[in-house]
This record gives sequence, C-alpha cells and structure tokens, in this order.
Amino acid sequence: MENNLIELSYALDTFYLLISGAFVMWMAAGFAMLEAGLVRAKNTTEILTKNVALFAIACVMYLLVGYNIMYPGDSAVNSIWPGISFLLGEDNTAAEVIAANGDADPDNNIVYSNMADFFFQVVFVATAMSIVSGAVAERMKLWAFLAFSVVMTGFIYPLQGYWKWGGGFLDGLGFYDFAGSGVVHLCGATAAFAGILLLGPRKGKYDKDGNITPIPGCNLPLATLGTFILWMGWFGFNGGSQLILSTASDANAIAMVFLNTNASAAGGVVSALIVAHILFGKADLSMILNGALAGLVAITADPASPSPLLATIIGMVAGVIVVFSIIGIDKLRLDDPVGALSVHGVVGIWGLIAVCFSNKDATFAAQLIGILSIISFVFAASFGTWYAFKALMGIRVSEEEEYHGVDYSECGMEAYPEFTDNSKG
Repeated sequence: MENNLIELSYALDTFYLLISGAFVMWMAAGFAMLEAGLVRAKNTTEILTKNVALFAIACVMYLLVGYNIMYPGDSAVNSIWPGISFLLGEDNTAAEVIAANGDADPDNNIVYSNMADFFFQVVFVATAMSIVSGAVAERMKLWAFLAFSVVMTGFIYPLQGYWKWGGGFLDGLGFYDFAGSGVVHLCGATAAFAGILLLGPRKGKYDKDGNITPIPGCNLPLATLGTFILWMGWFGFNGGSQLILSTASDANAIAMVFLNTNASAAGGVVSALIVAHILFGKADLSMILNGALAGLVAITADPASPSPLLATIIGMVAGVIVVFSIIGIDKLRLDDPVGALSVHGVVGIWGLIAVCFSNKDATFAAQLIGILSIISFVFAASFGTWYAFKALMGIRVSEEEEYHGVDYSECGMEAYPEFTDNSKG
C-alpha cells in the first residue's frame, strides 16, 4: 500500500508539472498575439514567424545543451561555470522512485519525472526569448534574430539560470527569485536592450530635433487577446514553480500563488489606467495592457509570501512604474515597439526588490547582487553576440524593406493582403 501511495504522489506531481508547462507554452500564443497587435500591419507575418520559430529553436537548443548547462547536478565544475554536456539522461524507474522515497532522508526523494522537469523548464526558455522578439520588431533581419535565438536559448539563458535555479553562486548567496522576475524576464529584457542599442530605432520614430512620432499598432483586439492569454498562462508560470502539489502545504501554497498572481495583475491594470488618465486625459489601452503584464512580472519573483493585499500593492506600484518607464525610455530614443524593456526589465528589477517586503529569507544585498549579475552577464554576452552577427551578416533590413514592411521581404506574404498596400509605408 505504501508503495502505491508513493507512485500515486509521483504521478500526481508529474502531471501537475506537465499541465503547468502546457499553460506556460500557451503563453507563446499570448506573446505572438500581443506583438502582432502592437506592430504595424505590414510587419505582422514576420513577427508571427519569429514567435513560432524561436519556440522551436528554444526546444531544440535546450534539449541539446541548455538544460544540462542550467541543471548540471553533481557534475558542475564550480558555482559560476557548470560545464557542458549534451542531451538528456534516462527517466526514473518505478523501483528508483520507491527506493528513494522510502529512504529516511527526505532530501533523497524523487518526486516527479525528469522529462516533466525538462518540459516545464524549456517553455521558460522560450518565454525569455519571446521578450526579445517584440523589442526588436519591425526592423531586424529574421535570420539574424533566429541566429541570436540559438545562442540565447542554448547558452546565455541557461548559464545565468544555473547561477540561481541550478544551485550556482547566486543561490548560495541567498538571491531569491521564485519563478523568474530576474532569471527569465530581466534576462530577456537585457538581451533585448543590447540588440536595440546596435539596431537603432525604426525610421521616422524620432526626428532630428528629438521629437517622438507615435507609431501605433495595427490591431488592439489582438493585443488585448494576447494579454489575457499571457495572464492565464502565468498561473502555470508561477503556480507550476511550486513544482509539487501532493501535500497539503504545497497545495495551499499553490492556491496562494494563484491568488497573488491574479491580484498583482489586477493592481497593475488599475494603477496604469489611473496614471494614464492623469497624464494623457484618456484611458490608454496599450498602457493598461502593459500594466497587467507589469503586475504579473513584478509578483513572479515571489508570489507565495505576500498577503493578497500586499500582492495587489506590488502590482499597483508596477503599473505606475511601467507607464513612466515607457515614457522615459522613449525619451532616451530607445525604440521598443511593445514596451518590453519597461515591462520585463525595469519592472523585473522592482519585483526582485519587492521580495524583501514579505520574505524574511531575502536580503536587499543578495537581491541587488543578483540583479547586477544577471544584467552584467546577459548584456555583455548578448551585445557581443549581436555585434558579431552585425559584422558577419548584418542585423537590420534595408531602408526600402523597412519602408514597405518586412512581411513581404522576409516572408513573401502579408498578414492582411486585402488591407496592406505594399507601395506605401
């Protein structure tokens, strides 16, 4: 009977991890719809192509090498460099699960399938890369972006991920990041920032006098749908990061994570709506959508410790930050069509700091070291990679291709052929 209970618990936790991973995979659709809605019609097919292709590349590269870099286990060289090995090992047998879980030492327990763990982790990699795609939209060469995806998902993301989630030096210092405000979101935003610096803004975005020309997206219903899909997927993102469901304490923790995730998103919407109305005199939908995402990013660092009220406040602060950050980054002439630098970068930093308000195990010093470590490494590695691709193959489309839209030049088809006049900009 005891062995049956062990196997049942193992099956339940494995299933929960797989379902959570499926929710996070659905976030890929959310990013695709959000970005498709926030770019111009003439660039829609290309942004959708990037989102599908980057997900596939992430799956392949993480399978080949990334997972083992991020989770080397006892084979890690040291707390900074884990070493490199390839492909996945074998999964657990029923006999191994029973023997380990019957051991007197609970640290030896095997609680879910190794393959389920890989699946849950690989969809996080794709999320980090999806952040980059929107920030460099409408002027980057498709193949340069996909080449960067290979490096990002196979090496850059897994290495900094090892430092926290794989047992590296940040984990040893006490850096706290429950589900990835830093490891996923700040990482993706930093890689995007490096690309934006080398890529430059879209033509017509800024004039010689420093004036900003708004370039509205083509389909706000799609952007709204994408935001709701992301909001829903985030329950798997944060809830799944509890990893196991089969005990009462874990089940209660997951319930709190779900509640706080939702509360923070709602707080972000409310505050972004109010701030946008104060600043612009209008209910700016794009700011409201980014407010929701900002609340989600902020609570991701620790959705388990805060009270629901504090989670709402964390989200509300994130909603205020994201509006002013988007405006400020635009004034710095950093062209980010979807607001990724603000939503995932600036607010990701806020989320990591906010951990200290409710988690007694977190310290400001450890959180700051984690923030600086992720930014420094990811920026240096990404800038170097982008620079190499710029020298080897170029990373920006021609002025003519940008003028007519990259759908036709990069993909040979348009998302809205009935409404897009390819002779016009």
